[in-house]
Amino acid sequence: MAFLNINATLPEKGRDLRLDLFRGVANWAIFLDHIPDNVVNWITTRNYGFSDAADLFVFISGYTASFVYARMMLDRGFIVGATRLTKRVWQLYVAHIILFVIYIASISYLALRFGDSEMINEFNVAGLVDNATETLRQGLFLRFKPLNLDVLPLYIVLMGLFPPVLWFMLRKPDLTMALSIVLWLAARHFGWNLTAYPAGQWYFNPYCWQVLFVFGAWCSMGGARRSMTLINSPITLWLCLFYLLFALVMTMAGRFPAFGGMFPEWLFSAFNPNDKTNLAPYRFIHFVVIVILVIRFVPKDWPGLEWKVFDPLIVCGQQSLAVFCVGVFLSFVGHFELSMSSGSLFAQLFVSIAGIAIMTTVAYYISWSKKQDKPLKPPPAKPAAEAKAA
Repeated sequence: MAFLNINATLPEKGRDLRLDLFRGVANWAIFLDHIPDNVVNWITTRNYGFSDAADLFVFISGYTASFVYARMMLDRGFIVGATRLTKRVWQLYVAHIILFVIYIASISYLALRFGDSEMINEFNVAGLVDNATETLRQGLFLRFKPLNLDVLPLYIVLMGLFPPVLWFMLRKPDLTMALSIVLWLAARHFGWNLTAYPAGQWYFNPYCWQVLFVFGAWCSMGGARRSMTLINSPITLWLCLFYLLFALVMTMAGRFPAFGGMFPEWLFSAFNPNDKTNLAPYRFIHFVVIVILVIRFVPKDWPGLEWKVFDPLIVCGQQSLAVFCVGVFLSFVGHFELSMSSGSLFAQLFVSIAGIAIMTTVAYYISWSKKQDKPLKPPPAKPAAEAKAA
């Protein structure tokens, strides 16, 4: 049957350091962006365009999921590929629960220790005071999420539903991408979202954010290669640069009211506030533009990826799950430290640099530890003549 034919182009074997590099960038940026009143987070991309590190994290997650599991699904069957994906989902879920418990325990302890009742409300853990048992139960079902613990539940849901999507993507990649876009636009139009506890909805609407995850998988499965003529077109380059400039202007208009007042209200309000929950079309297009420029100017074999200056970012990207969890917790610690101190420029720099240093140290340690778990290679056998002479 034609429908069962494989039409996707599998990615080349071998590690793509671009994924590790940009995943490391996303982890560092998410850490910095989660610390309010911190001048250092002005270096992150969210201040200069519509998309930010969360978009990058979800896109790369979809890209790497297909990169890792597509060949396995083809070589060993759907069941094996699906069970390996499910194993990864379980790892993500366990990591989230451990982070969830440590996070809320730390917030509750510090709020009690320093008599800061506002901290409980600020980090959305007031439910633990009113109804601890039900709140914890809802946390296990991913419906209750303290502040800044929204990304992993989204990742878990998208990965959990990915096996049939990947099966379909391997056979009809363009149709899968089109259906993902239809679901995203329908969810925006009809207001579909998952409910949160004790009220409200998910901060990252899975019905909408899945389009970034599937877009990553589509690029991995040959979508980017099939689009190289369009990507390398001079007209595409100029349109991309114009859109980046436009996104920068509109984002700055939202950051600085005096500057924003220079624009017509209909134009300003169309992009401010930035609709992150339901992944506004202008936000998705902004990220697609960035992907196009990266594919065009940073090929997989770019020599710069071997530069030592990028090593910390690449290692953090390779140990992404652990670094992400450590970064989320450290962002809370940094936020608490700045709120309890003067919040001076020096304190902001110290908290930011120390946090990134700790994340990087954790990444290097895990990388080193994994190497120690591998059996040592036996020394090469000596040539017969050399052994006889000895």
